[in-house]
Amino acid sequence: MAEATSTGASGKVVIRNIGLMLSGDIDRPILDADTIVVNDGIIVAAGREADCDTGQPDTLIDARGTCVCPGLIDSHVHPVFGDWTPRQGQIGWIDSTMNGGVTTMISAGEVHLPGRPKDIVGLKALAITAQRAFDNFRPGGVKVLAGAPVIEKGMTEQDFKDMAEAGVKLLGEVGLGSVKAGDEAKQMVAWARKHGIQSTIHTGGPSIPGSGLIDKDVVLEADADVIGHINGGHTSLPEAHVCELCEKSSRAIEIVHNGNEKVAIAAAQMALQLKCPHRVILGTDGPAGSGVQPLGILRMVALLSSMAGIPAELVFCFATGNTARIRDLNCGLIEPGRAADFVFMDRAQHTAGRTLLESVQLGDIPGVGMVMIDGIVRCGRSRNTPPATEVPVVVAPAH
Repeated sequence: MAEATSTGASGKVVIRNIGLMLSGDIDRPILDADTIVVNDGIIVAAGREADCDTGQPDTLIDARGTCVCPGLIDSHVHPVFGDWTPRQGQIGWIDSTMNGGVTTMISAGEVHLPGRPKDIVGLKALAITAQRAFDNFRPGGVKVLAGAPVIEKGMTEQDFKDMAEAGVKLLGEVGLGSVKAGDEAKQMVAWARKHGIQSTIHTGGPSIPGSGLIDKDVVLEADADVIGHINGGHTSLPEAHVCELCEKSSRAIEIVHNGNEKVAIAAAQMALQLKCPHRVILGTDGPAGSGVQPLGILRMVALLSSMAGIPAELVFCFATGNTARIRDLNCGLIEPGRAADFVFMDRAQHTAGRTLLESVQLGDIPGVGMVMIDGIVRCGRSRNTPPATEVPVVVAPAH
């Protein structure tokens, strides 16, 4: 897989004739706009064509009436190094996921690395190496935010300070290592937060050897920034306990593809009932024992829209702007100053839905016609989704 061209190489990009623009902002999910202008990988305008400076683009894209949405963000992945997963022995899973509209992935721990070190010096070294490696290499152009150490007993505040100073910004799932008690986890989460490192906690039954049950009381006491796979990864807590977590915690509610689908629906509905839909974010929790899911985020959007009765335009925000704001990312929203990461979609051919949003609410995933990262086209018609009814075209490519 080729590395992505660095941000700044796109020049001026004009995207016109957009039929539906999803903003990623759950407070205003649909924009009254048909044009986006990008300069050097950053959005400079999104509005009506007559109000935008569309002259002399280096690249002109005719969206041909399709939908443009912020690139999807997978909030929970387990990468190793490069575009390979030893868990399933597969190569190219990140590039395949980009073909499913995902432009950013966030590591919840490099837990599948063969021989993963569990001593403190080793786990710190692995986190720093993973962070550096994916900062230097983007499989398929995807931004993989990695370097998420699995914390172990005996770590001190100085260890978190050292990692933060080296560029580590994430903790792997609390509970996958030897730290499983609520009081121990709470202390380490607090140290991480003090030094600018965001934490995620494992929720539910054990997933890999060495992990264990993390129940609602441990989750509440630890107070991690993200309630990781609140619907289990794979085995969920009782639905009543999941709803209690939604109600008693103010942290992010992460729903994943590799969890319990019934509980996923209940958690999303509870978030709406509590009037805090901005807390819901989506992940796949892959690669995992169930495999790699290149279309996992799109499948979660269709599941929650169709089975939980949530408008599709809101569920797309779970996978874009909500995650960007909770994770402090410069993507996930279509607004000036944000990274020009987009997925172009249309309703799948022969779906019963008359529009893209209606088709998703009926449970069908859309067809991806193009993916752009930092203003650069990374793929055309997806090799993994059903074929879209209409696809955008590059009218004037950059030379």
